[in-house]
Amino acid sequence: MNILQKIIAYKKPLLEQRKRQMPVSELQKSKFYNRQCFSLSKALNQPDNSGIIAEFKRRSPSKPEINLTADPKTVATGYQRAGASAISVLTDNHFFGGKNIDIEQIRDFIHIPILRKDFIVDTYQVHEAKGIGADAILLIAEVLSKDEVLKLAGLANELGLEVLLEIHSASQLEKFNEYVNVLGVNNRNLETFEVSIEHSINMANMLPETVIKISESGIRSPEDIKGLKSYGFQGFLIGESFMKVANPGEACRRFIEQIRTF
Repeated sequence: MNILQKIIAYKKPLLEQRKRQMPVSELQKSKFYNRQCFSLSKALNQPDNSGIIAEFKRRSPSKPEINLTADPKTVATGYQRAGASAISVLTDNHFFGGKNIDIEQIRDFIHIPILRKDFIVDTYQVHEAKGIGADAILLIAEVLSKDEVLKLAGLANELGLEVLLEIHSASQLEKFNEYVNVLGVNNRNLETFEVSIEHSINMANMLPETVIKISESGIRSPEDIKGLKSYGFQGFLIGESFMKVANPGEACRRFIEQIRTF
């Protein structure tokens, strides 16, 4: 199995366990479940916004020690002050060191959209995202059928959540549907974990014109942003470049200051 298949195989039994421990009826009692969500697509479509989706993650399968001691509140509020348009939070624990409580702990302090980034394969996880205070969810086309994307995205919209559909190949565009609010091109091959932002550029002309488009992974310099904007991308998900330093918020601030000069 490749790494993506291993992640899904590992998560499914844990998901069944979580369903038993915390059924949807309990998730619906969360203080965040009925809150009105911030719009990720609107935040990225504002001309004055940076377009940066700054990510909080402690580690990854390819980098086991990015920032293991990072505090989610410190990092997230730093990103917000820096001018990030949105914040992405990894909630997978085994492979990325994330937790659902990372979002719950920052929700009351963050007034920009929070994307729950995880490997969502079940409607339970959509309710869970709403319950922990997320504004949007990630759906990975690589691990979902067209019907599954439709079902999960439809439920998300029904609950007031927006949907980022992540694709890596042109063939996965057939999974795009009316409930998808943002379309992301992952520059990381989830089978090999190799990264190249040229992948976004090569796919740019294939993407629907009417949807908000973001480029994910491998973005390291303001010049990368300038190039991607010229191909129609409005959002840019950056994690490792910020998280690998002692003060991710300050790194984000300096980065955004530079791209505002373009």
